[in-house]
Parts: sequence; structure tokens; C-alpha cells
Amino acid sequence: MRVWLVIAAILMPGLAFGQEGATVDGVAIRFETVMSGLDRPVALMAAPGGADLFVAEKTGRILSFAAGVTEGKLFLDLSGSVSGGNEQGLLGLAFHPGYAQNGRFFVDYTDIKGDTQIVAYTAKDGVADPNSAKTLLAIDQPYANHNGGWLGFGPDGFLYIGMGDGGAGGDPHGNGQNPDALLGKILRIDVDGGDPYAIPPGNPFATGGGAPEVFLLGLRNPWRSAFDGEQLYIGDVGQGSIEEIDVVNLGDAGANLGWNTLEGNDCYPPGSMCVQGGFVMPVYTYTHNEGCSVTGGFVYRGKALPALGGRYFFADYCAGAVESFRYADGAAKDFVSTGDALGSVGSINSFGTDADGELYVLTDQGDVLKMVAAQ
Repeated sequence: MRVWLVIAAILMPGLAFGQEGATVDGVAIRFETVMSGLDRPVALMAAPGGADLFVAEKTGRILSFAAGVTEGKLFLDLSGSVSGGNEQGLLGLAFHPGYAQNGRFFVDYTDIKGDTQIVAYTAKDGVADPNSAKTLLAIDQPYANHNGGWLGFGPDGFLYIGMGDGGAGGDPHGNGQNPDALLGKILRIDVDGGDPYAIPPGNPFATGGGAPEVFLLGLRNPWRSAFDGEQLYIGDVGQGSIEEIDVVNLGDAGANLGWNTLEGNDCYPPGSMCVQGGFVMPVYTYTHNEGCSVTGGFVYRGKALPALGGRYFFADYCAGAVESFRYADGAAKDFVSTGDALGSVGSINSFGTDADGELYVLTDQGDVLKMVAAQ
């Protein structure tokens, strides 16, 4: 039986932050509120082969919105299964590249005990079948914070999973640098090659030496990542001083991003001595004088604002301004912040894209804003 949910997420075209716009690459842009009344949205996307927007709320629901429809339809409700800590809940959603044919999708959430669950589901006729749940990974979380939670399929067809270091402060269990731990890593699994999954042969520890699911090491709390072609952009939340964005290639399996030997480019703890060789350094960092917690975003590939093609957009949860740069020659270049012109749009939880590649901003206040041309 289909359940239709009438919620307060109402499309409100015309309401915008900064009617005059902020200029980026010669284009005046603004952020138009298109949904409101959501409950801590953390992910927005279109499923492959479709135009409907799916929004995941941290508190456990996934809603679908057809084009031009102002009432969201309940796609899946996990609210009775997720824990409710500030960094816990339903944290990730990814649709199989063949979703239009097989109806498969995947979620990352912390269960009522606070542990991470990576679960596969199947949808039929536009609604998830709750009885189709199949757990792929169950990962113990020693503390309530640093759960990561991003899920995404790479261009290689494998499922990537962002895992935080397990929490507390300073990675007390040394998970980031421990190749046998699934925490503090980007994982990569083949959901089509085994039961419940297979290990891609290119994983650095596929034949031994560490956990075979590991793809990248040395992360603290990767909060929102995204592929652009064969490049993976990762927003990794810092400890007490430095926020960072990393860019790695599909061919960089086994790369070590440094935590907890490094925070950003600096040795950790602050003032300590360390050997920096062998680590992949971030392409962009900023200090806590400018924000508190990075929110990774997307490289813009939409059609409405072609001049912005190839520009990476991200934010800081506390600062609330949408920022961007272009990645070229191994470095972040042409940094632009919309903060001076537009100010804060809210506490930015996440970004999303629709079937046309247009960019959306999700706030902890329950709003979804679309990047559009300023009038």
C-alpha cells in the first residue's frame, strides 16, 4: 500500500537570499528557497533515469518529490530505527546506477545503539519495500560523534562509503592510521559481485595487510563527498583548528590523507613534530577563525549556468556562506565566497543535485535552496 505524506515542505519559488546576487565567474547568482519545513535534510538527489527528487532527513525519513508537486511522498521511514544524537541518524543515501531497472538503493544510518548500518533496499512502483532490507556492513561506533555517513557510486560502478574515525577527540583509538580498522576511511565495495558484496581487486588491501574494504586512509570525519568524473572531492571536518578539502583520483587507492598525524597541513597535536612525507595533502584548508565544520559539496555540471561548469561549491556549517573554487594542476584556484554579497543562508548540512546537474543547498533549519541566476 502506498503511503502519501502531506508535509510542510512546500515549494516556494521566488523567495531568495540576495535578490541582487553574488558574482561568480562573471555570473550573478542567488539561492532560491524551493522547499521548507523539512526535518534536518542531509541528502538530495535524483535517482538514475528519473527526474523525481529524493530528500533524506537525518531523523530517518526519505521523501520523494515529483516535478511541480508540493506534497512529498514517503519513500522510506527509518525513524524508528535510527539514533538521535546530533551527529547520528540517517546520514547517507545512494541509488544504484541501474536503479531504473533493478530498484536498488542503499542507506547509511546509525542504529538505536549508535552503530553504523549500511543497508540495501529495493523499491517498486516508486516506494521502498521495507521488507527488502539487507545489511551489507554493521560497524561498531565507540562514540556518538564522527560517524561520516556519505554514500556514493563511483564511475567504476562501486559503492563508496565515508566513515569517520569513531569519535571522541583526537582519534584516541588511532583508527585513521590503522589499516585494519574500517573507521577513519573511505571504503569501496562491489555490491554486484558477491553476497552481500565483493571486494574490488584494486583495493589496496584486497589480498591482505589491512581491511579489504578500505580505499583511502587517514580521515577524521568526512562530511559529504562527491565524484566529478574520476576525481573524488572530500570535505573532512577538522579537530580544533583546521578544516580541509581533499581531492583524490580513482587511481589513488591506498592514499593516506594524514589524520591523526596531520590536521590539515599541520602536525597534530598542534606544536608537535611529525613526518609529513607519504601523506596526500589537502587542496584547500581554512582555520576556525573562518568557520567550524566543513560541508563538502559538488562540482557544478548543470546547464543553466554554463560559465560555472567545473567549479566546486562547498560551505561551512557555522559560517553559512556558499563558497567555491576551481581545482587545477593539483591546487584550488579562483576561490570565491558568496558571503559578502549574500550573507549566510543557514546552517548548511549538505548539497545536492537534480537530474540536470543543478545545485541545491540543504540547511539544518529545514530549507532547500537552489542556485539560480540572479534577476
